[in-house]
Amino acid sequence: MKRNKPKTITILHTNDIHSHFDKVSPIAAYVAGQREEANGNPLLLVDVGDHVDRSAVETEGTMGGVNVDLLNLTGYDAITIGNNEGLTLTPEDLAKVYADLQAQVVCCNMLEEATGEPPSWMKTHAIIDKGGAKIGITGATAPFSAFYDLLGLKALDPETAIRREVELLRPQSDIVILLSHLGLATDQRLAERIPGIDAILGGHTHHLLEKPLLIGHTAVCAAGKFGDYIGKIRMDLQPDGGYRMTEGGCVPVDTDMVDETVSKALSLHRKHAEETLSETVATTDRPLPLDHTSESPFGNLLAQAVRRFTGTGISIVNTGQLLGPLPEGEISAGLLHTLCPSPVNACVVTLKGKDIRNALEESLLPDFWGREIRGFGFRGEILGNVAVDGLEVLYDKGRIPYDRIVEITYMGERLQDEQEYEVGTLDMFTFGIGYESLAMGRNQRFLLPEFLRDLLRLELQRPGSLAESERNRWAEAK
Repeated sequence: MKRNKPKTITILHTNDIHSHFDKVSPIAAYVAGQREEANGNPLLLVDVGDHVDRSAVETEGTMGGVNVDLLNLTGYDAITIGNNEGLTLTPEDLAKVYADLQAQVVCCNMLEEATGEPPSWMKTHAIIDKGGAKIGITGATAPFSAFYDLLGLKALDPETAIRREVELLRPQSDIVILLSHLGLATDQRLAERIPGIDAILGGHTHHLLEKPLLIGHTAVCAAGKFGDYIGKIRMDLQPDGGYRMTEGGCVPVDTDMVDETVSKALSLHRKHAEETLSETVATTDRPLPLDHTSESPFGNLLAQAVRRFTGTGISIVNTGQLLGPLPEGEISAGLLHTLCPSPVNACVVTLKGKDIRNALEESLLPDFWGREIRGFGFRGEILGNVAVDGLEVLYDKGRIPYDRIVEITYMGERLQDEQEYEVGTLDMFTFGIGYESLAMGRNQRFLLPEFLRDLLRLELQRPGSLAESERNRWAEAK
């Protein structure tokens, strides 16, 4: 006997929560209410990636375990991964944490280099039965190939991979959904080029579509960032036996709503995370002040850490990576996480002297060191000035902007504008964010999976590093 399909299916979607845990309990409460209101009609709940963010203590201290527990308690059916899952946790970490995930992880454009297959915890697609309706789901994530290669993963062209999955899913499914952690521009292009997708639920670029964009027969949707909204689509059964979106939009999350089970779990995870991060990793015999406007010892220590880790003669970092001074005494892993929360990696680039000079000139300008920065792994507030190691900089604040540096010295010799130098710096600069001339570097080599706080830990454990950080690299001309 053929089973009747449900007349209505509700689809709820979240994206780019980034471990904003103040929103997860309200989201869970809203979802529970929606399940009650569905009155027996099926409801599908999905997440479109970047649920994880290691800038949160709970996530750092549990290596994503808290995120998986909250996804389970809220009752997600399927998720895809964002770059914060794929690049800030190793494949081994992900395999361990997703072993406890009850939702299905779908992503069609990521393979293991060693096997040519998706990781064991990931599927290219899933078909989920909701009350007799078959919902085919695939997902895709932003293909940061240069980074994934270093983790033993191969990022495929999303459009090619998605087209293959949709062609496979369409004959078997009543509804086909793409979980796209690719960004709005890509989602619009996919809707135009790939037939057969009923809904693209998007993320990555943190865009909020208060009403879905209807492109052909495809609804393009997204719910902003940080759990501020939850997306909602209603699909109704049509006379021809197919489903069509009849309502769609985003609902502001009411932070006064609480799911007691989720709130209790979050509290327990935070306590566990704080205990895990309480380990003492170094002891200092002096405080290291921090200044985002001019040279300071803690900024110098970060530059030292990057130069030694990268093995280069020169390092260039921005002090905005650091959120406060380093105190004297016992330094815990949790304190380093608090002071340097950004999931930013070191890298090595080959830069011309003139590009180094330009970044240092900009560092003397409030328009640059005071600039507010968002994204690309940066979790600070402002860019901050440039801290260097391996260079000596003589400058004159009385001169006009971009002509204030009198001389830059490297290994006792004047830095030459057209000569190339190997420089240890930060991966975010390669995307043209902040001090943009640093993106001009060639021969980029990224160093994963260690974050800047891991490098600081190593540098703090090196004898003499604190005294070295107090030595000035910048000198004002008299």
